[in-house]
Parts: sequence; structure tokens; C-alpha cells
Amino acid sequence: MGACCSTQFKYKGRRYEKEGSDEKEDEGHHRDHNINSDDNSANVTRIGHAGAIVRLQGSSSLTSMYTRKGKKGINQDAMIVWENFTGEKNVFFCGVFDGHGPSGHKVARHVCDALPLKLSTMHQPRPSAKKEGDKDSSHKHWEASLIRTFQELDEDLSMEDSLDSYCSGTTAVTIVKQDQHLIISNLGDSRAILGTRDNRNQIIPVQLTVDLKPSLPSESERIQKNGGRVFAMEEEPNVPRVWMPDQDCPGLAMSRAFGDFCLKDHGLISTPQVSYRRLTPKDEFVVLATDGVWDVLSNNEVVQIVASVKRPSIAAKVLVYYAVQAWRTKYPGSKVDDCAVVCLFLKKRPPVSGTLSDISQQTASHVNEVDPKGKKTEEGETVINCDIVVDPKALEEVNRVNGNTIKQRSRLGSLSRDKITTDFGGQTQS
Repeated sequence: MGACCSTQFKYKGRRYEKEGSDEKEDEGHHRDHNINSDDNSANVTRIGHAGAIVRLQGSSSLTSMYTRKGKKGINQDAMIVWENFTGEKNVFFCGVFDGHGPSGHKVARHVCDALPLKLSTMHQPRPSAKKEGDKDSSHKHWEASLIRTFQELDEDLSMEDSLDSYCSGTTAVTIVKQDQHLIISNLGDSRAILGTRDNRNQIIPVQLTVDLKPSLPSESERIQKNGGRVFAMEEEPNVPRVWMPDQDCPGLAMSRAFGDFCLKDHGLISTPQVSYRRLTPKDEFVVLATDGVWDVLSNNEVVQIVASVKRPSIAAKVLVYYAVQAWRTKYPGSKVDDCAVVCLFLKKRPPVSGTLSDISQQTASHVNEVDPKGKKTEEGETVINCDIVVDPKALEEVNRVNGNTIKQRSRLGSLSRDKITTDFGGQTQS
């Protein structure tokens, strides 16, 4: 999210300006739908390559997805789910994309549509292997396909005349689930986490991706070796950004992205980090989300919220709701960021006891005795005290699904991520 270092600039004789940001706030990917609605018309699907079901909005028995526009203008987040991916039953592709720059929303939606299609056509399913070793190495085949797909799509984007991606781009975090194989790819600072059970049967988070930012030494070194500059602004001393060699733009807060061709000769790359995890019976769900969620909620808070919702179909919307409340409480002087969430449930879940308010208090319990200056969690992030006043009317619907009634204010701990995202009229992209 955000903008170039100046709201107006020239490139090859053309003048670019920031786009308007006075649109009314809305919800949903294409349209809003009631949180408790059982109307299947809220689901937006189409048939994709090899007969896959492409879900643009709504939910299925194992997926939940939701996006909400923030207060910075048009929603630049995008999301998608493909079921029966590559024509194989029970293979899923899920992705979220966070656009930035003047045309970030267009770039994000273009990549959201094009990436799974290109991967599906490029990746040829392998015949069922008879040897266990062959099965375990199947992720290597996916890894090669993903890296090639990302790089070719970025090349295609550079030649797409209908999209201005010189100072605009998008992150991408995606997963492919095939049987017990989970292949994760990441480009930028969106994130994927896994909700799993520990030895005490407590739900805990496992972070599946690394936030690829110029604060990482290896990322900063690559950028500077290619002539790019990495430094933080005075007002954000803890947020290193990527700048062109001779211009104070675009001030990108990530080190890898689709688009942003003003930086592609200076160390910004479109090669994803691809990782693999073999799923176990203790693993329950995967959450993909843009940084509008991670900037204000910890990994632990996210898995506690998702695990607390009885009906998986509304999990993404509930999570976005809590993120918005956290933004308003933690950063009252800042504009709420766009949020997009996709949840993939790995199995049918047993009934959950307790209300969302109960869960919220449990997730906040670790911050009740925090030093006023904050302290570091196991995730290396600073925890601060933060009360979130939940809208009782909105949560009444959620708790009706859970068979309970809200009787008190909810509390959520929130995280200080050493950054406050600026609005489009500001100086940077984030």
C-alpha cells in the first residue's frame, strides 16, 4: 500500500499522478455479503483451466476468503482460490496479493488472475509415484514450476501495455496443497502461517514465510550491489526502504515484488522464496493475509481468532473485522490499511467451545503485564497493551453462529511492527 516518494513524477516524457482516494469504504471482493448469510449467491465462482473451480469470493467447505477496503482509496488487495487445481481432485491453489503504487490495484488483480492460470498450464501433473521417495520429492517439481511461472509472469507484465507497472507492483503469497504436501511461495511482505496443535493440544502458529523486506541483510546486500539504495526516512527510522540510484522514489518497503520496473535493474527481483512442508494430523488450517492484518495482529492472535469460529465459512471475515478494530485502536491517527485473508482448512473441525470474546481475552492474556515500553515476543515483535472496543452489533451476528451472546468488551493484544503505513498522499510505498 502507499505511493511513490512524490505524488507526481515523470518517466519517458509521461507524467504520473496519484489516483483519487475519496471513495467510500466498502467490503468484500466484488460485493458485500451478510456475515451470516446462507445465500449461495454470495459465492462468486467460474470454471478455470482443466475444469478447476475458481473462487473469487465466498466460501466452500474447506475455504474462507474475504477482503475489505481500508481508508486509503481503492482496495489494492486481491485474493483467489482454485479448487481441483491442474484438474486434480482435492488440489488447492490459494493466493493473496497486495498492490502498491498508482496502479497497484490493477497490477494485483492482473497477477491474481494470471498467476494460477499460468502455473496450471505450465505444471504437468506427474504420474502417481510408486516409491515413497518419489512422492516426497514431488515438491521439487512444484518449486521449479513456481519459480519459472513467477519470473515469466513478471516478464509478461513488463510488456503489458494496458498496465502501468513502472512504479506500481504487488506482493504475492501462495500455497499449493496436494494430498499431504504443502508448497508455499512468497514474494514481498504478505505472509502465510499454519495453525497446528502442540503436545498439549493447544492451537499454535507456525510461520511459513519470511517477510521479504530490505531490512534483511541478504536482501539489502543484493539491492545495493545492483545500485539501489536502502535507507529509512527520518519519520520512520526503523523502516528501511528501497530507492532508485538517483531519485528519492519509490521508497518501497519490500525487497521483492511483481512490477516496480523502476527498480528491477537495481536489485528488486521477482524470484519467490519457495518452501515445503509435509502436513501432519495435528495441522488444522493455513492463513494467507496481506500486511494490513499482520501489522496489527500477531501470528498467535490470528490462529486463536480463526480457531474460535465454529463455522469456517466466516473465519476470514471475522479475522478482517478484528484487524480493522486493531487498526482503529492502535493507530488512531492513521488510515486503516486494506486487508485480504484466505483460510484453507485442512480437515473438518470439531465444535469450538467459548465465545469470540472469550478467545479474544485468552489471546490478550500474554500482554496484561507488559512493560509500558513493550517487550519482545517469541516472534521478535513488540507487544503493547491495547484494548479493542468491539462493535456489539457486528459481533452479535458472529456469536449467534457460535450459539452465544456477547456480554462484555473484547480485548486483543496488538503488535508494534515498527511501521505506520502512510496514506497515498504520503512519501512511500509499503
